[in-house]
Amino acid sequence: MEIAAAVIAGYLLGSIPVGLIAGRLAGGVDVRDYGSGKTGFTNSLRVLGLRRSLPVFLGDYGKGLGAALLPLIWSEDPWARALGGLAAVCGHVWPLFAGFRGGRGVLTGAGVLTGLSPLAVLIVLPIAGVTLKLTRYMSLTSISAAAFGGVIFAAFATAGLHPWAFAAVAIAGGALTIVLHHDNIGRLLAGTERRVGERVETQEA
Repeated sequence: MEIAAAVIAGYLLGSIPVGLIAGRLAGGVDVRDYGSGKTGFTNSLRVLGLRRSLPVFLGDYGKGLGAALLPLIWSEDPWARALGGLAAVCGHVWPLFAGFRGGRGVLTGAGVLTGLSPLAVLIVLPIAGVTLKLTRYMSLTSISAAAFGGVIFAAFATAGLHPWAFAAVAIAGGALTIVLHHDNIGRLLAGTERRVGERVETQEA
């Protein structure tokens, strides 16, 4: 019951469509009608601009962080926190409150991993930062962080620094992130992927 409660709470929290809400408040824009068709921060940034998309960054990250920490109120089971966090990522990708059309779960996943093992995330951050600085491809940055995150979380679990439940979810979430970027991988290989800073013009924003 403790794990089930964490999963339900995590999924509902992840289902809050922050990017969709931000677009509606910015003149009735549905960010899913432009760019990648996703509700996450990267597409919101391209469609709405930095100022209007900052709440999306904070909200998507906060959903994952909250889902990983909320189960501590009623459970000490690490699987409750881990699976609750994974459910939040699934909620972001397939949101109940937005017709099951959401984002790719990158920032929500980052929030989850921060809530589970902040030190491991601190090791992943420089890898992501260097990738973004050198390439300016957010998709490649997300894929790299997902892959290295799984490896680092597994190393931490092997060393006894956190439970294997955390590593299992990091690996599963990382694999999901990579699969959801299949179209980006195709564009990266074709040389047609958009870089950070390229805007998608709309009539409303």
